[in-house]
Amino acid sequence: MPSEKLRWETLQALKNSPKANITYDPYWSERGEDIMAGCKEALSLSSHSGVILERLNSSPLHKSCFLGSSSGDSSPGLPEEISASLSSAGSIPDINSKHTTLYAARPLRSESEQALSDEAKDEDPEADVSEVSSPASLPAISLLSPKAMETAGRIIKFEKEQREKAKMALKLRQEMQEKLVAAVASSESEQLKRFEEFMELKQRQEFQSMRDMMDRETKESIGRQEKLKEEQRHRMKILDLRLREAEQQRLREAELERQRQAEGRERLRNLNTIQEEILQLNLLLDPSTQTKADLPAASLSSLSTRGNQLCSQVSEVVRKTAEGEFPSVEDMTVAERALHEMRALIRLMQEEVAKAQEKKKKEQEQEEERRKQVELQAQQEAQKKAAQSAKEKAQRKGLQNSAEDSTLKWYKELQESAAQCSQSFEQLNSPKDSQTKKLKLELQKAATIPVSQISSNSGSQLREIFDKIDKLLSGRAVVSGGKSISTSQHPQGLDFVSYKLAEKFVKQGEEEVASHHEAAFPIAVVASGVWELHPRVGEFILAHLHKKCPYAVPHYPPMKEGTPVEEYQRILGYRVDDSGVEGQDSFLKRMSGMIRLYAAVIQLRWPYGSKQGCAPHGLNHGWRWLAQMLNMEPLADITATLLFDFLEVCGNALMKQYQGQFWKLILLLKDEYFQRIEAVTSAGQMGSVIRLKQFLETSLQSRQISPPKGQLSSMFWRS
Repeated sequence: MPSEKLRWETLQALKNSPKANITYDPYWSERGEDIMAGCKEALSLSSHSGVILERLNSSPLHKSCFLGSSSGDSSPGLPEEISASLSSAGSIPDINSKHTTLYAARPLRSESEQALSDEAKDEDPEADVSEVSSPASLPAISLLSPKAMETAGRIIKFEKEQREKAKMALKLRQEMQEKLVAAVASSESEQLKRFEEFMELKQRQEFQSMRDMMDRETKESIGRQEKLKEEQRHRMKILDLRLREAEQQRLREAELERQRQAEGRERLRNLNTIQEEILQLNLLLDPSTQTKADLPAASLSSLSTRGNQLCSQVSEVVRKTAEGEFPSVEDMTVAERALHEMRALIRLMQEEVAKAQEKKKKEQEQEEERRKQVELQAQQEAQKKAAQSAKEKAQRKGLQNSAEDSTLKWYKELQESAAQCSQSFEQLNSPKDSQTKKLKLELQKAATIPVSQISSNSGSQLREIFDKIDKLLSGRAVVSGGKSISTSQHPQGLDFVSYKLAEKFVKQGEEEVASHHEAAFPIAVVASGVWELHPRVGEFILAHLHKKCPYAVPHYPPMKEGTPVEEYQRILGYRVDDSGVEGQDSFLKRMSGMIRLYAAVIQLRWPYGSKQGCAPHGLNHGWRWLAQMLNMEPLADITATLLFDFLEVCGNALMKQYQGQFWKLILLLKDEYFQRIEAVTSAGQMGSVIRLKQFLETSLQSRQISPPKGQLSSMFWRS
């Protein structure tokens, strides 16, 4: 039926309405919404509900009742309470009964239905009026069924629960708000405390700054007081100084008066002394003296006359002071001028006498020079003949393989002397008791340490070292290592010290000079001075030098039968130990150092010695060594090295001493002997040969050999 169909459409519209269902959202508090928001919203019906109600109101009452009685068959899903209401609604006679029924059922409607009804009334107000005016148009449906009441109760219960939940949420929010307010109050309290602390700190700082300012003002006032006190003390000092100066001035004046008296007396004494000296000098001008016999008579007469005049002047000054007055400065000036003139006369006379004597002396010296020139010419002729004969001998027979007999004899004598000295102090050298061993060590230190300290720093240092060595060799006590030591403490002490000292000199040449060529000169000059005062030490120096470097003789020791190779190499100067024989470069370096030391010794003398007589081992030995080297067959790498080192150190001194003969020897070395050196030298040993060749060519080209580097100058000995 149409009316039944409209009822179902009305219920379906209520069911599908967006506000027909009350929904509960558990997350309302997280979104910040009110818990009763869903309940407070106005409910509304669909727009079709007004039309349905309109149709329901226009149908006859009996037809509605009929439909209500037959609704159980046609609509099985409709509740029984609604059917009963529909069946009983037809008996309502008037409009008031209808209004009562509607108002009673109004609480059972849902909010959505109320909203839909309100919308329908708003859209059609005339229908509302007709609904109130015509009792026949009201619906005959009763909404006060038990199901509706139960639903209404549940809705009321649900609203109460929602109100309780809202109260609880409100209470929680109030508690949170109270906590937040407490936290804010606590924070504000803390901030207030910090502010109070900051203000207290600021007050303390201000107080401290005021106190510091007061302290500064106090210090400044104290400083001003101290300054005033200091100024007062300074003024007092100035006053004291002025008083002392006044007193000193008075004392100075008194002292000046005493000085004037003393100077007057001193001038008087000086005047008397001057008069006495003038009278004595005048006696020297007497022509009767025999010392003036060489002077002309006219010269003596004029000098004597002037001397008498000067004596008269001084006598006149003396007569003025005979009345008790002191001579004045002018009187002394006159007397001193007379004395100076008298001395000038004496000097003039002495110069004339000296000229006469110098003339005689020059004549004697010229005679002596002529005699020496003749002797030098004879010596040069002899050297020339010796060099010529050596050259001719070399051309006829070739060069020697060993030194001359006299040189070998001298070499053996030196070695025997050194060996005997070494045996003489065998007891001291190999002590058995600790006391002797300690004495041996102290003597060895006293002999070797000064030699190790020789350097080219200053001349005064070399002199101290030389004096210490001289004292030790003279038997006097010297201080070594904080202890006093002397060679007289043991019978063999002097031999031991002499031997060790010579050995140390040669070792310095072997090591120090080999590494630093300039060190040869300070060591050589000390060795030469010791050699001059203590000749035995010089002999030991030569013995050690020849033993370690036989080429300084010069001597090429031959190999004897049965001699081991290592022993023969040791004889030749090589160092031989457990690791074997030393290398050629090391060997040449040591030989070069010892030859340089020898070349420095033969040209130097100790500058503070007596210098009487010839040097203990002078340049003549260098000439002999060079000549004998050129008379012997050259050795590969050795001869060229030694000749270069020797000529570089000693060539300038030999050139000055022997002049033309030296250049002849150098020319012989370059033209003839150098070819022999090149012949025995291999390609790997040409370094020393090239150095020697360049040196010879440069020297012959410039006709000059430069002084060696490191030579000690006169300024060195003043340092």
